[in-house]
Amino acid sequence: MKRLFARHRLDIRPHHLVHAVVAMTAAGAHRAAAEVEAMWSPEGSALACYSVRSGFHLLLAALDLPRGSEVMFSAVTHPDMPRIAAHHGLVPVPVDLDPDTLAPTPTAVARAITAQTRIFVVAHLFGGRVDLAPMAAICRPHRVLLVEDCAQSFAGETWGDDLAGASMFSFGILKTATALGGAVLTVRDGALLDRMREIQRGWPLQTRLAHLKRIAQTAAFVALTRPLPYGAVARLLGDRFDGVVNGAVKSFPSASTEDLVGRLEHRPNAPLLALLRHRLEGFDHARQLARAASGERLAAMLPEGLHVGGFALDHSHWLFPVGAGDPNALIAAARAAGFDAARSASSVTAIVAPRERPELEPRRARGLMANLVFLPAYPELPAGALEELRLALEGHDVHAHVANLAG
Repeated sequence: MKRLFARHRLDIRPHHLVHAVVAMTAAGAHRAAAEVEAMWSPEGSALACYSVRSGFHLLLAALDLPRGSEVMFSAVTHPDMPRIAAHHGLVPVPVDLDPDTLAPTPTAVARAITAQTRIFVVAHLFGGRVDLAPMAAICRPHRVLLVEDCAQSFAGETWGDDLAGASMFSFGILKTATALGGAVLTVRDGALLDRMREIQRGWPLQTRLAHLKRIAQTAAFVALTRPLPYGAVARLLGDRFDGVVNGAVKSFPSASTEDLVGRLEHRPNAPLLALLRHRLEGFDHARQLARAASGERLAAMLPEGLHVGGFALDHSHWLFPVGAGDPNALIAAARAAGFDAARSASSVTAIVAPRERPELEPRRARGLMANLVFLPAYPELPAGALEELRLALEGHDVHAHVANLAG
């Protein structure tokens, strides 16, 4: 294996990294945050945060819900999100998904909601988008706050869905238009937004050294994920390859909940905000369209039903997930052809039901994640690469997930 196309192409170019280094001299974090927020929402509904998880922590702190209140989550989400809810004394409740759309099903929402439910966090997964209208119709009469986690679905729009009380967008290393960190939340309740601002003002700034390390880390990752060096790294690391690649892009390494919360309680500094503003002002719509088109071409080449979430709304194809009867065999075949298919191109996972509500165990979501493989489908692949990938997958049990997830 001489060349290996990486499982994910970071959405950043050398000139962005140069801008990031120059921006290390930026000062005035408060002013920089105000500029980003005004650009994002001239109506004054935006809040710049250190990360989506920081913003969610802020939201829960500002709401100050009674202990034991329930927070429903899309059953596949970042595992830190329910950990943060539990830190606030709340009960995380999963809502199972439809594998065709990756959306919580109305039936599962109705089954999960109770008089104690206060929030429903819907995650838009892998570059698809969930139709929030059915979710909002159920939440509204129960006075449940609908929150959308748009960390994986940003495609240049700077607002979110008006049906949600809050919309959360991430600009971490792996995300579209990455600023190497940071997030922007749209919060449509002015009083709630004011409380969040007040809490965040008491948090310390992210250190410049931490941001500089992130710049260096990203530059190294961009260099090493070119096909030839990436193949060499894969051969060198052998069985440790997946673990090293996944760990290299984690914003917050695994830690106790208290340690995690301590890391979250920071404000974004001026250099990060300057880079974020630069990325938003110069958003690369051409690459976004090319990425979406590349994903659509691959989906059209593969057997019907193979693309997990293929019927979601507005595919931006941030990632391209497929279901496989034997994920390891599929990965081996793709890698033998020079494509780094992987089971872990994202940190999301299926969350568990509360012990006292075992009937809510998300069987579909758990089965989906057990069979998921991510394929490279980004626009920087050379001409003919998608056809090569299709040929590599032929003969593998690539649509067993349809039967496995029907229950």
